Amino acid sequence: MTDDRTAEADGIRAAYEETETERILSFERGGSDDGGSGPTAAIAQNREGYAMLKVRPTAEGDELERYYGFDMALDHAGELLGVSPRDLPVPDAADDMGM
Repeated sequence: MTDDRTAEADGIRAAYEETETERILSFERGGSDDGGSGPTAAIAQNREGYAMLKVRPTAEGDELERYYGFDMALDHAGELLGVSPRDLPVPDAADDMGM
């Protein structure tokens, strides 16, 4: 099931959430054959939505890189997941991330 905060496509699940300080878009590519989880990536931005986007390996992980544009952050997230950024589903609630 999807809503405006989740999306799925081609074995990739995206979830958008807001914490007290950040907006976070997390991705997970389908799990492994042994039942473990697959690769993950996250894009975070401050709650106000005007700061640079931070790409992380997970929502809580350390920042890997910062980007002004959402497209550039999606490109890096795609690299972490091993897929084209065009294959990443973006929930409606997150489509305005970036500067």
